[in-house]
Amino acid sequence: MKRISFLLFTILILSTSSILAQEEKHDAAKAAQANNPLANMTAISFQNYYMPKLAEAPDEAFMNTTWVRFAKPFSEGKLLLRASMPFSSLGMPNVNGVVNTTSGLGDFNAFLSYNFVSNATTTMGIGPSITAPTATDDALGTGKWQGGFAFVAFVAKSPIFQFGGLITWQASFAGDDDRASTNLGAIQPFYFWQLGKGTYLRGAPIWVLDFEKDAFSVPIALGIGKVVKMGSTMFNMYVEPQYSIYVKGTQPVFQILTGINLQFME
Repeated sequence: MKRISFLLFTILILSTSSILAQEEKHDAAKAAQANNPLANMTAISFQNYYMPKLAEAPDEAFMNTTWVRFAKPFSEGKLLLRASMPFSSLGMPNVNGVVNTTSGLGDFNAFLSYNFVSNATTTMGIGPSITAPTATDDALGTGKWQGGFAFVAFVAKSPIFQFGGLITWQASFAGDDDRASTNLGAIQPFYFWQLGKGTYLRGAPIWVLDFEKDAFSVPIALGIGKVVKMGSTMFNMYVEPQYSIYVKGTQPVFQILTGINLQFME
């Protein structure tokens, strides 16, 4: 009788452990997809970059930009449209040392990605990008229409570690003749380490390459995030300090990224 009881107890423990392991793996997979920029889900995100220190600018100068982004998949996830609108504040001291702040809209951007690889572990897409001169002040935008492309990849073969990258390039082709032409590239590596229960470590710095002004910024980053599912909505909240190890031109030396992403699963 004792042997039978022990055997039943062992089976119960193993079954419970297996169920918990499967649930933990499933939760890790959901947390991983919460960071997939090409996920086959409608999403809206709010990201804020606070830049208290700018290179080649007075010590009092600062910038703060909030991005509102909307993503919508089409054709069963083969196409993804992402639209982004920035709201910025730029503070610069005048000759008397008083900081004057300019706030308003920046330049609107949208790109359409064709996901030529789309499966449970790997997503890759490429497509055209366009930026419209919607800034409400010259200091907050380029005054130019810009066109280019975006390539993005996300690899989630491991439930623990996921990685990928976003490469963009755009140049001006129309707009205010009195404003300087633009030729901009950006490389954004991103990496996520799942700690369990929706908590993860993260990094998603943007390496900016301004070919027209011969300026650049190469930050490194390490932050923390938390994924929480409420009903049919996945909430992804995070904070991420970033420090530029190489910088030239008026670019951020240090910045703090905070954000919240909402993915609608139905």
